[in-house]
Amino acid sequence: QVQLVESGGGSVQAGGSLRLSCTASGDTAARTSMAWFRQAPGKEREGVAGIVSGVGAKVYADSAKARFAISQDNAKNTVYLQMNSLKPEDTAMYYCAAKSSPGNVLEPRSYNYWGQGTQVTISS
Repeated sequence: QVQLVESGGGSVQAGGSLRLSCTASGDTAARTSMAWFRQAPGKEREGVAGIVSGVGAKVYADSAKARFAISQDNAKNTVYLQMNSLKPEDTAMYYCAAKSSPGNVLEPRSYNYWGQGTQVTISS
């Protein structure tokens, strides 16, 4: 079992920054890939950024490239999502997820474990 706890969400104006944190506990082998997803009201959950622990490979959705950065502190069992130049369309509930299976790091259906989410609201 894996437990994930997100923090760092909030309300900021467009152009601002936020850093989300996801602290994991439980089976390390079950979380070889971790990722951030988001879901806005009325929309499907979409992948934002992911990281494969063993090789350190990072994957970003087109909407996140050049603005967001995912990183991992293994000593703290924490994955971060630094979000810069935020836009109103980034408003959503952001979720951290973990899995051990290979494949598309940004495919939500492939993930076994999810956090409760943290709300991000960007005002214009």
